[in-house]
Amino acid sequence: MEQAAESTPAGAARPGGEFFAAPTEVNHRRYEALRAYLFEGASAAQAAARFGYTPAALTSLARDFRAGRTDFFAATKPGPKSAPTKDAARGRIIELRQAGRSAHEIAAVLAEEGTPLNRTGVAEVLAEEGFPRLWPRPHAERGLSRREPPTRTKVVDFTDLPESSETKLAGLLLAIPDLVALDLPGLVGAAGYPGTRVIPALNSVLALLALKLTATRRVSHVEDIAADPGAALFAGLTSLPKATALTSYSYRLSHDKQRAFLAALDQATLAAGLADGEALNLDFHAVMHWGDDAVLEKHYVPRRSQRTRSVLTFFVEDAATHNLLYANADLAKATQNTEILAFADHWKQVTGTDPKRLIFDSKVTTQTQLGELTDRGIGFITLRARNPTLTAHLHALPPSAWTALTVARAGGKTRKVKVHENPAATLSAYPGTVRQLAIAGLGHDEPTILITNDTDTPIKNIIEAYARRMNIEQRLAEAIRSFGLDALAGAVPLNVDHDVVLTVLAHTVCNALRRRLPGYATATPDTLQRRFLSTGGQILNRGNEITVRLDRRTYSPVLRQANLPDTEVPWWDGRTLHYEFT
Repeated sequence: MEQAAESTPAGAARPGGEFFAAPTEVNHRRYEALRAYLFEGASAAQAAARFGYTPAALTSLARDFRAGRTDFFAATKPGPKSAPTKDAARGRIIELRQAGRSAHEIAAVLAEEGTPLNRTGVAEVLAEEGFPRLWPRPHAERGLSRREPPTRTKVVDFTDLPESSETKLAGLLLAIPDLVALDLPGLVGAAGYPGTRVIPALNSVLALLALKLTATRRVSHVEDIAADPGAALFAGLTSLPKATALTSYSYRLSHDKQRAFLAALDQATLAAGLADGEALNLDFHAVMHWGDDAVLEKHYVPRRSQRTRSVLTFFVEDAATHNLLYANADLAKATQNTEILAFADHWKQVTGTDPKRLIFDSKVTTQTQLGELTDRGIGFITLRARNPTLTAHLHALPPSAWTALTVARAGGKTRKVKVHENPAATLSAYPGTVRQLAIAGLGHDEPTILITNDTDTPIKNIIEAYARRMNIEQRLAEAIRSFGLDALAGAVPLNVDHDVVLTVLAHTVCNALRRRLPGYATATPDTLQRRFLSTGGQILNRGNEITVRLDRRTYSPVLRQANLPDTEVPWWDGRTLHYEFT
């Protein structure tokens, strides 16, 4: 010690002392400045200069310190060294374990005896005492209550249906009149969907549709509503099938059957006035895969702003009514460019003629396919990708080459733009010429470039038609939010091809339902789900009439004024559905 003291001259810093000479943390710097000023006797100017303060600031620090408003050190508060609750129950826990009781059973006994300790605390005591964990035993041996066995799924026998039953999903039955109007039994028959020995095809489709309409996000969550009388009656079953049964059924359905179902559904949709088919918006949508590594191609996922393993889907929307008409998840990179022609073939099968006008962005197809659309007499409006040469050409144009124009926007608003038209633009791989519109003033630094084979429609109408194409992105956002379109990797997933077809059906049903509800003509599906389809109530069995009494006082004026006629339901053995509102 003496040698160490002699080797360090008075006033010299030992290794590590620089920490105190040059503090960097705020409170540490304040402490050292105040120590130099108040304890070491340095003047205010000296202490302030040494630690980067002004004399006035140091004086202010000293004032606050003397007033007790500065605290540099946190007082240590060690935790408790004992656990009174555990110690009080320790002896009893040991006694019960020696009698063969598990931690769960011991916790239940302690609660009854007035010395409650949760299962985690019991397990900690047992571990401290050196007891090993016990394997779970059957319920009967543990003396615990058994779960009620689930109701066996089968077609409902109305003679066994109770006279009255409470349901959380009475509102789901509001969708039945539109399903009958669309002739869902006929759609299922036209698709050739198979049934099982116990459950017919129609009832299986209704069970899956019930999940969509009630916003049950994943098939693996079906048990949340499987036993509900409203959901079961909607599907014409005693209960909804379990997750594995629904998944297995969806994978029995080939792509040909999905196409046949959509063809029949589109015919019914057009006949019901839910679409006019004059102009159709097209778009791709990548559904991200969240599970283990799968044999999937990588596609760009806008929600993630990255390319990742996903399922590429294709959707078509009616531009006038915003109803989804078509979906396909049986796509690959090698064939995605020809999907627009496959849809044209589908539409010709449905209506007997090719589509009149298709509206899409530049990534949907290629210039070669655009030439085929023109050869078939199909009108199109699409974007053209900008390139440096084209951009430079547009910048070089004189102001007189641009025409001022006012175009309509969503919500009744307008936008002033400038347009340059080239009626005979050429493309590298397109046979012939196209009409090209360069539009400045749409919120982009460079002009937006539209191309079309429509030479007669006014410029204003062409621009507004393409602007409305953005509606399909809103429909896809609604489908994600309302129908779980992005829920591929559930514990028990669905066949994605069938899932997107169900999404189109659910979207069509919601569009039809909102036309029946006064004041809800533009309501989104999630609004209908929240306010109507998930409404509770009673189901009354009155022989040949099934009455649904909805408990929704807030919306009872809407429901009383709604167009909800008594409906004969084919999958209820011809029984009539009647509504009452309380």
